[in-house]
Amino acid sequence: MSKRWPDKTVIGITGNIATGKSVVRRMLEHLGAFGIDADGLAHRAMSPGAPAYLPTVETFGKWILRRDGQISRQRLAQVVFSAPEALTELEKITHPIVKQVIDLLVKRAKQPVIAIEAIKLIEAGLAEDCDVVWVVDAPRDVQLQRLVDERKLEGEVAAQRIDVQNPQADKLEQATLVIDNGAGLEQTWQQVQASYNEMMGIKPPVVEPEPAPEPAVSFEAPVTADAEISTRRGGPDQAGDIAAFFNGLNNTSLTRMDVLLRFGQKAYMLAYADQHIIGLAGWQVENLIARIDEFILAPNAPVERTVDGLVKIIEQYASDLQSEIALLFLEETVPDTIKQAVLASGYEEKTADELRIPDWKEAARESAPPDSIMVVKRLREDRVLKPM
Repeated sequence: MSKRWPDKTVIGITGNIATGKSVVRRMLEHLGAFGIDADGLAHRAMSPGAPAYLPTVETFGKWILRRDGQISRQRLAQVVFSAPEALTELEKITHPIVKQVIDLLVKRAKQPVIAIEAIKLIEAGLAEDCDVVWVVDAPRDVQLQRLVDERKLEGEVAAQRIDVQNPQADKLEQATLVIDNGAGLEQTWQQVQASYNEMMGIKPPVVEPEPAPEPAVSFEAPVTADAEISTRRGGPDQAGDIAAFFNGLNNTSLTRMDVLLRFGQKAYMLAYADQHIIGLAGWQVENLIARIDEFILAPNAPVERTVDGLVKIIEQYASDLQSEIALLFLEETVPDTIKQAVLASGYEEKTADELRIPDWKEAARESAPPDSIMVVKRLREDRVLKPM
């Protein structure tokens, strides 16, 4: 147990840029941990009205501001990633605030295991409060490719981002455990699950042979009015069932591995009737904002009961993760019955510009799938990073 938080087991996750820290954190969340993205909290701390906003503007100048008053991440990055001393100045502003927020979140968390992701976990002193330090590692060429493909950086800029950071070797020397994230998500998941089980004293699951491709599911048989609708959080073990659901709806040929790759970015809530999936929601919580970018019902699903079950379980988990708001995105072509059932659950249709909190606006713009409408519901009145 952690000395700072004696009722918690705390896993610190670190590694240099694009090694896959967030993927490992989300995997631990699938296993039941409460995840904290310290770097994401640092971004939130610099939002208008948040405690690091004015000190950052005063330090680096108003030229880093966008027209809407928010700090431009691109402009700020140009400075701090080209001059190590500038990065140090920024960290002097944000690190103390982030540590205070982490302390509050950990103390409020219901989960017994906490996973703190931070690129400067060791340098900022956060590692001292962790029971173990997991360093996520990947070859340099993999880091570069991820920055180019996923963050759309030019090759030279990507290399500069890597080179300005403290050497990865320094982190590896202080690791309790090294997670190799260079060979694919399947191998990464196996490492994370095995290491978590060993640390928590959980008996390893029986390894089953690789299942055959899931057959397409038929949705022709109606779900009877008295059929029990159950919901639960899906995990990588349900990847085959989820692939079958998508294939049955869309006549696609997704494999278990295809879905497993998605688990590096999101989780799934599943609605069942007669042991078959009839509804699905793909979602994630990042920086206290729940984002649901997939909300799909089978044609034979009882709409009101299925929507009610999915919405309730999402809100339950999102509240356990201390989310402030839920942003739920529906396809523009969604049947009106589904939209009305969601609205009846307390959601309101809004645009990103109608959200009054800058972080919520930014999350809405970043998360919105093409050709979608957004409905929102506030989940708690208090906010961790209150305006100052």
